[in-house]
Amino acid sequence: MRQRNKPWAKDKLAEYPQYVISEPEKYKGKWKEAFDKDQPLHIEIGTGKGRFITGMAKANPENNYIGIELADSVIVTALDRIIEDELPNVKLLNVNANDLRDYFEKGEVDRVYLNFSDPWPKKRHAKRRLTYKSFLEIYENILGDKGEIHFKTDNQGLFESSLMSFSEYGMLLTFVSLDLHNSDYEGNIMTEYEEKFSSRGSRIFRCEVQYR
Repeated sequence: MRQRNKPWAKDKLAEYPQYVISEPEKYKGKWKEAFDKDQPLHIEIGTGKGRFITGMAKANPENNYIGIELADSVIVTALDRIIEDELPNVKLLNVNANDLRDYFEKGEVDRVYLNFSDPWPKKRHAKRRLTYKSFLEIYENILGDKGEIHFKTDNQGLFESSLMSFSEYGMLLTFVSLDLHNSDYEGNIMTEYEEKFSSRGSRIFRCEVQYR
């Protein structure tokens, strides 16, 4: 979806250093210092407008959350949500997911969320998918032992290719749903895309995988 450019977004992000970490590399190995409480750390890659990450932060105050989004014109909406709710357990990074190893030490992250990532359906673009093996290696380098990835999408092709990617990487599938909204799964926090697609009758696919 094409997003409207907001030339003022970068300035606004800079006005809230308590929520938007401008130099995340300085916290590598010491993210506990960025939050009020020393709690498990979960990150969402491609946090978009922030509905999921703020919803999770409100529903699970016992965890700390970081939303990662490259597009400043998008992540500024996530900032608005955090400001409105005054959430102490969520921060934002306006950075590229390719560089996660520059920002987190091995074992600093307990869980990675991937929600409605770009499917990059053409084979020649497979390496750009956030579930491709090169990205799985990045996540493994920042997650602790038996770290988890929770993945949701409306795109069946991406879901199937991701399951294959997880399997080939040697990961353990611990949960899978081929129709999340018609399952008995509890505690689901919807994203903006999820609400949009499910309202059109699209199935939502979800899985949880763990590094061995």
